[in-house]
Parts: sequence; structure tokens; C-alpha cells
Amino acid sequence: MQQYKYTLPFLIVLLIITALFSMRYGAVSISLEEICSALHHCFTGNENMDLNERIFLEIRLPRAILCLVVGASLAVGGVLMQALFRNPIVEPGLVGTSSGAAFGSALYFVLGALFDYHAGEWTLPFAACGGALLSTSLVFVLSQSKDTGKSSIVGLLLTGIAINALFMSGVGFLSYIARDPQARSITFWGMGTLSGANWHSVIIIGSSCILCTGIALRYAKHLNALMMGETEAQFMGTDIKQLKRKVLLVNVIMVAVATAFVGIISFVGLIVPHLLRIVNGSDNRFLIINSALLGAILLSVADLIARLLLIPAELPIGIVTSVVGVPVFIFLLKKKNYLF
Repeated sequence: MQQYKYTLPFLIVLLIITALFSMRYGAVSISLEEICSALHHCFTGNENMDLNERIFLEIRLPRAILCLVVGASLAVGGVLMQALFRNPIVEPGLVGTSSGAAFGSALYFVLGALFDYHAGEWTLPFAACGGALLSTSLVFVLSQSKDTGKSSIVGLLLTGIAINALFMSGVGFLSYIARDPQARSITFWGMGTLSGANWHSVIIIGSSCILCTGIALRYAKHLNALMMGETEAQFMGTDIKQLKRKVLLVNVIMVAVATAFVGIISFVGLIVPHLLRIVNGSDNRFLIINSALLGAILLSVADLIARLLLIPAELPIGIVTSVVGVPVFIFLLKKKNYLF
């Protein structure tokens, strides 16, 4: 317990500092005085604000908060998947969740455009969840051995590659038949972007993140038992099949809802849990909440880099996370002797 004593307060302080930097800097720099003035006008209902204050309230603040909840969602999703498969190199993007969510989102927009039909903005996360659930379930089922009924890491990775390719080809087909605005949206999703942040997306993703993280914490002890092996976990009273279904569903909802609004952002769910395991070990009771904080911090830093590197243009955030994540992933593969 002592090893976790300082991690949480340190991450909270770092999160506050990172969030302040994220709110202040971008194509337009906003001073702390302007931030305080904008918040004061917001709470008092005074609409007499200057341009920078409006930029802060309508663009910068929702983007900063969205970045935090998306990073937390992806990181907690990574913790759940790694605990479920008992392997530190598994993350939602590798097992088809992100590509399935992107396919569901693309399908919603393209079909909605073809039929001039819009059933409400809540339909988008539902479509993403449907695609993510389908793709992740396919990977989970197809990677299982006929003899043991368990998934080997090699089989999981190979199946994940195949399913990712299948669903991304579906996204490519939808981009081909889509009209220009929808095709551009799908293209940006493939690279990941937070440029479309608004308060509506903050509310939806934030609600999903808080609810699913709370549910994940309820299953933390069962996931700890599962780390010792399925047989040992069953002896301790854990229903393995029920646990897998529930944890998989929680992961799908978290990642799919985030992906529906910001696109595919890879490797956050891989890097964050691994860094925390190096510092604090593998107790999921602490790993889940700390991963949510560190995931929010790292994605905020990546978003800052994406905004500041090519001012006034903006680099897709998925490119930044991939540049960092790919070397880490290769390092983990070599460390675990999955590459020869």
C-alpha cells in the first residue's frame, strides 16, 4: 500500500498543470486573466466578452476537457484488456475495438447522408459501440484455441491484425461511396482529431468515462484474481465467463464512444498501464484510477504537441501518439520475446 501513497496526489497535481497549459496555449494564446474573466462572465451570465474569452469558453475549454476524458477512457480500456488477457501488450486498438468503432461511425454518417436521415446525435455513439462490439467479439472468438478454449497472444495479435484490416477496408469502402464532406470526416477519423470538440461530445464521453470507470473498479478484485490464472480465480469464487463478458462490454463502450467523436487514437491504452506497472505494480484497484489520470495527462500533452508543432495548422493527434507508441510496442514485444 505504501508504494501507492504518493502516486495519486502527484498525478492529480500534474493533471491540473497539464490542463492549464492545454487551455492556455494553441494558435491563440490565452492569459490566466482572460481565463478567469471568461469563467466569471460564464457564471454570472454576462455575455459581454472579448474574442479570446469566447475562444476559451467555446473552443479551448471543451477541447481540453474532451482530451482529458478521452485519454482516461482509452487508458482504462487498455488496463481492462490487459487484465482480461493477462498480457501487457494488449490494447483496444490491437484487438479491433477502435477499427470497429470507426466502421460503425462511418456507416452511420454515410447511410445517414444517403437517406437524408438523422436520428439524433446519440445515435452516433450507439453505432460506434455496435461496430466495436462486433469486431472485438470476432477477435476474441476467432483467436481461441480449439483444444484449450484460450487465446494465445500470438493468435490474438494475428487475429486482431486481420479483423482490423477487414473493418478498415470497410471504412475505406464507405469513404469511397461517401460524398465529399462525409469522406473528409472519415479520413480525419482515421488519423484522430479533437478539433471538433464541443460541449455535447464532452457530456457524452465524460458520462461514459465516469460510469464505465466506476463499473471497472467494481471488478478490480476479480481481475486481480484472474491474473493468477483462471483455475485459481474460479476457486476464489470468480465467474470467469461472466467476468469476461462484462469487462469486455465495459471496454467496448468506453473506447467506442470516445472513438465515435475523436477518431482512432492508438497506443494510449498500451503505454499508460505499462508505465504505471513499472512504478506501482499490477494491482488493478489502483491501476484503473491512476491510468485514468495518466491517460488524461499524456493525451493532453500529445494534443499540445499536435497544436503547437505546426502553428497555425494542426497535426492529427493520432500521428503523435503513434510516433511514441510504435517504438514502445516494439520494445515490449522484444522484452516479452514475441519477436525473434
